[in-house]
Amino acid sequence: MGNEPISGSDGAVSRRRFLLGTASAGLTGLAGCLVRGEDSGLEGEIRMDGSNTVLPHGAVVSEEFQWRNNRVIVPVRGSGTGAGFQRFCNGDTHAQNASRPILEDEQTLCESNGIDYLELETALDGLAVFANPDNDWCDCLTVDELQQIWESGSDVETWSDVRDEWPDEEFDLYGRDPASGTFDYFTEEISGEIGDIRSDYSASADTNVIVRGVRGSQYSLGFGGAGYYYENEDDLKLIAVDNGDGCVKPDRETIESGEYQPLTRPLYTYFRTDAFEREEVRAFARFYFEQIDGEATEADIVESGETLSWTEWAARRVGYYAIPDEQVETGRQKLEDAIEEATA
Repeated sequence: MGNEPISGSDGAVSRRRFLLGTASAGLTGLAGCLVRGEDSGLEGEIRMDGSNTVLPHGAVVSEEFQWRNNRVIVPVRGSGTGAGFQRFCNGDTHAQNASRPILEDEQTLCESNGIDYLELETALDGLAVFANPDNDWCDCLTVDELQQIWESGSDVETWSDVRDEWPDEEFDLYGRDPASGTFDYFTEEISGEIGDIRSDYSASADTNVIVRGVRGSQYSLGFGGAGYYYENEDDLKLIAVDNGDGCVKPDRETIESGEYQPLTRPLYTYFRTDAFEREEVRAFARFYFEQIDGEATEADIVESGETLSWTEWAARRVGYYAIPDEQVETGRQKLEDAIEEATA
């Protein structure tokens, strides 16, 4: 891990490059290895686990926080949203990154162990639909057409089954596997129920595998995080989605404005409320919603005249998208209310 704060760098870091870089250093102590920085007087350890998808965001926030509080250690792991909630609800961690809201059985586990928690939206992600770059017939699909293609029991086999004027060639379909929060969100939004998807598509836990599959077949179609498309623009064709208000492609403007629907999803950070009794945990949670201090001014992350919180900045820094300012204020208020209750 480097000895300088990330805000001193130029340009956004892709999630893939971030994860490749941190893999060689070991995820167990991720963002817990700073050896320089500022001594604020705070000290302690804050354990964070959860979504591998949200891992880069949490790690960047924690590294910036540790630079300003160098006697606080915040190791960040990426065991997965489900595995992370098991640890979180058993009281093993103080904070949890999640690519979906907590499920009912996880809520029950937390309740059975006396764990109260606070859910905060901290970033946005867009799911992209993409095709092979040699596809010269499809530029946009409606949500209804996506449902026809992907739903369980679909009788759509060829492109011409969707629109008569399209090629009478069989689909090659690629997407995330059922262990993925991306899978959960895509199937719920497109088919109406988590897990409702046809069985004859090529499923993978690795979006890079999906990208290679789509790249290799002219008649392919796939879905995955929008960031993976933008890392592979020369190898993929981005398909716009029509939710009834016209064809929209996912990018910073359409995702952060809420125009790209229904495939814009929130990403979450959870905190155990009993941990707010500790000053360093309160400071770390508040840091997410604090205004950046003037150091992070990369032109491709912070636009002219724009003021971001650290959670907004970190989202863009690692290839995600910033939550709206009003959501920052909502999160800040929810946090202060929870801290007041925990420390009363």
